[in-house]
Amino acid sequence: MSKITLFGNRLSGHSYKVRLALVLGDVSHEYRHVALSLPREERDADFRAASRWDEVPALVVDGEPMVQSNAILQWLAESEGVLAGQPGERQGIREWLSWEANRIGFSLPNLRYARKFAPLDAGADAWLEARTRRDLDVLNAHLASQAYLLPSGLTIADLSASAYLWLIDEAGLTLDAWPHVAAWLARIAAQPGWEHPATLMAPDIDE
Repeated sequence: MSKITLFGNRLSGHSYKVRLALVLGDVSHEYRHVALSLPREERDADFRAASRWDEVPALVVDGEPMVQSNAILQWLAESEGVLAGQPGERQGIREWLSWEANRIGFSLPNLRYARKFAPLDAGADAWLEARTRRDLDVLNAHLASQAYLLPSGLTIADLSASAYLWLIDEAGLTLDAWPHVAAWLARIAAQPGWEHPATLMAPDIDE
């Protein structure tokens, strides 16, 4: 059995999507919290050795590190069979992972960060909110006709695209205008072993 260690942070939706995949996939692993409030040079030495760009998440498998949340999700699907969908869906999964990285995985985290930690000028804030709303429109339209992003059911694509939506209230938004997105999140939350990032990404310490 491989020795797997995940380095992450409780405020990071990108860390959460990987930990949730490990949990739902019943992949044995050690989770190690990284205190991002510390200066980079003072962070855990094992983490700094594993993380090429000193960012979370970083996954170490039998001593071999890998970084970038969606790349890690693809490795889990391809090497461990975690929420991999059907063989004919691989391209669709890759497309959704790329869409997430450029769209909802960019717009919502930055809007949340700005409104929770570092306010932007009004123009930049409005741009990020408008972009987030467009991304939610895309998801809502797609999920109006199927339960998950891919026809076969829950995949890593769903974990990726939903990661920051559990924290959407911290961006000053609700899902009232996007009922299909809300229903999709409810289906994900009903999966055995699912936990909200507030509990799954312990320890609960101030950062």
